[in-house]
Amino acid sequence: MKYQKLAELYEKLSSTTKRLEKIEILSSFLKDLSEKDKDVLYLLLGNIYPEYDEKKIGISNQLTIKAISKATGTQNTKIVQEWKFLGDLGKVSEKLTKNKKQVTLQSHVLTINKVLENLRKLPDLVGKGTVGKKLSLITELLTSATPLEALYLVRTLIGDLRIGLKESTIRESIVIAFFNKDKETSKIIQEAIDKSNDISAVFVIAKKGKLKDFEKISLVVGKPIKVMLAQKVSSIEDGFKALGENVGIEYKYDGFRLIIHKKEKEINLFTRRLENVTKQFPEVVAYVKEYVKGDSFILDTEAVGFDRKTKEYKPFQEVSQRIKRKYNIEELQKKLPIEINVFDIIYYNGKSQLNEPFKKRTALIKKIIKNQKYKIVSSKQIITSDLKKAEEFYKKSLEDNQEGIMMKNLDAIYQPGSRVGHMLKIKPEERDLDLVITGAEYGTGKRSGWLSSFILSCKNKDEFLEIGKVGTGITEKVESGKVTFDELTKKVKPLIIKEHGRQVTIKPKIVVTITYQEIQKSPNYSSGFALRFPRFTALRIDRNTEDITTLNEVKKDYEKQKRN
Repeated sequence: MKYQKLAELYEKLSSTTKRLEKIEILSSFLKDLSEKDKDVLYLLLGNIYPEYDEKKIGISNQLTIKAISKATGTQNTKIVQEWKFLGDLGKVSEKLTKNKKQVTLQSHVLTINKVLENLRKLPDLVGKGTVGKKLSLITELLTSATPLEALYLVRTLIGDLRIGLKESTIRESIVIAFFNKDKETSKIIQEAIDKSNDISAVFVIAKKGKLKDFEKISLVVGKPIKVMLAQKVSSIEDGFKALGENVGIEYKYDGFRLIIHKKEKEINLFTRRLENVTKQFPEVVAYVKEYVKGDSFILDTEAVGFDRKTKEYKPFQEVSQRIKRKYNIEELQKKLPIEINVFDIIYYNGKSQLNEPFKKRTALIKKIIKNQKYKIVSSKQIITSDLKKAEEFYKKSLEDNQEGIMMKNLDAIYQPGSRVGHMLKIKPEERDLDLVITGAEYGTGKRSGWLSSFILSCKNKDEFLEIGKVGTGITEKVESGKVTFDELTKKVKPLIIKEHGRQVTIKPKIVVTITYQEIQKSPNYSSGFALRFPRFTALRIDRNTEDITTLNEVKKDYEKQKRN
């Protein structure tokens, strides 16, 4: 299949913001897509492999600029100038390809196979001469590309496809292309996506048109899956109203999700972003071997930091550096020890637990975990319908330096990747939101050279809408558990996609937690709201833009604030 055909599909999809129109366009394309071109499904989501695969393209803007320069015979300075004006390196590549100064003899028609072949070589390149080799692979593609192909090749390279396509949109397009459109079919296909984390494998089965074949897809130990997420509720009373009388109540730990896979002697640890962090936590591997019974299992857990001397639990921000750090592991183990709290089980000894009720899953956890405090324990839990007992448990969780409590329906199944109404989180009234940085401003005086005022956005479907600016809560000097302007600037700078004076536009990628005094209506921001006295509290490297606060949640918090 020619890459031009895919580029034309991208163009059609980006020309509409209406989900139904996208589904109609995509379902028509999928009907005609052959099984041998199944990996196009990865490209539609801006990937080159299934989502569970750790190999990502990971090309910087700077390397992309060099490749555009080499392919079009344009100076780097001219490309940067165009980029500042257009705010989109893809558009720059499209424009310069139209005016290409040098047409090479190597130009040929690009195919999907050729694009994937070159892109898949990029993550494997390491060591001396890597940059040059990557540059050659990218330039080879751009040299052969038409202007439209160049636009989407560059956007794919830098992870900024801009076609407004989600996994759920692809799911509905598969339903329409190959089956009768109904909720049950959509549910069966979603379950297959949840179990496999492989949209291409789901497409291949769908193409054959037999719904029963989806039963062949099962959980695979060692292959990460998305975690189930909770909804927010404002009080324990509201939790009981939503879930019924007898409810499982657990600590809401102030840590990070760690999904533990064991298959015979092999143990793998994954974050909620599907990153393999086994090497970063050798002690957890040891705990699992020694204190968890079972030949094969998948556990959903929260890793919580604690002080080795006082045994007091620490906030997420203090231990978050352990997730990314790949060196000096032993030193960090001593400095930032963690305790694993097991609160759910997804698979056990050859059998999926996804469709088992929570009360059965939680009973299994208690049976297989040999609790070892400050190493690995089953989550602190009570099962009750008593409001007073629930409130006492909530108070105890806060005394133990945790965030609050989770309330869970005892009969509910486990739904990977879903934000479900049968699992609710309750935190103190301190107001906080998870938002993404979409812009910033360079500082002056003491903060000169740093980005010091960061624009925050919430999410509304495929859009990011601004809701305020933050500069407080970030420090100039290094302090324990705090993020400095220098550190945040270094993380944000590679994501700059446009500059205008001291202002910069940032690719939405970095998620932060913000506290605020109140939400106000405001015409100054695209969300229609503004945060009063926002304060930076944490850099959430364990979360992505799918997890951030939505505009609907902002509206609910605003209405609740008005009622109070």
